[in-house]
Amino acid sequence: MPITLVIIAITCIVSFMAFKNSRLMNDLILWPPAIARQREYHRLVTYGVVHADFGHLLFNMITLYFFGRVMEGFFTSRMGPFGFALFYIGGLVISILPTYLKNRNNPDYRSLGASGAVSAVLFAFILLAPWSRIIVLVIPMPAIVYAVLYTGYSIYMDRRGQGNVNHSAHLWGAAYGVVFTLLAEPRVLPHFLNALMQPSFR
Repeated sequence: MPITLVIIAITCIVSFMAFKNSRLMNDLILWPPAIARQREYHRLVTYGVVHADFGHLLFNMITLYFFGRVMEGFFTSRMGPFGFALFYIGGLVISILPTYLKNRNNPDYRSLGASGAVSAVLFAFILLAPWSRIIVLVIPMPAIVYAVLYTGYSIYMDRRGQGNVNHSAHLWGAAYGVVFTLLAEPRVLPHFLNALMQPSFR
């Protein structure tokens, strides 16, 4: 079974269980003091398999399904059968580290959801096919245009510091996705730059 589908299955099963089990949710969610004081380092990964609600879960898993399949093939061909799993888990950890370090002594802070790792997958895909058409809230647009809008919006909202969405994780996840992909296959950069010079919205 493809790794992408395994990740989606695990995330959906655990998320649905946690919706009805607050103890399970509390054991898996990113709660910085549990890591800093109790050394529960698993939370740097497990926070990504629980979600706030069904809509949060659905959006992340649909995005992962469409773009994860492409990137799984890419990383499998270069890093072996578990290359995509390594990439995805790394995305969970790297995207949340700045948030954890900023809030490591804050007992009131909690974070959950796979958005950081999903951002990594999406931005890795954009390197491969920047002019591919993607659908954003029923609006079709080139992937590279979405990347620019997404980055700008996330930076703006992160600086405002309002709301319950961890925009910092989105940004760090996106950056990680780009850097990891280029390290795995340096030839992606000239391919990306060449593709940018040949717009083709399809």
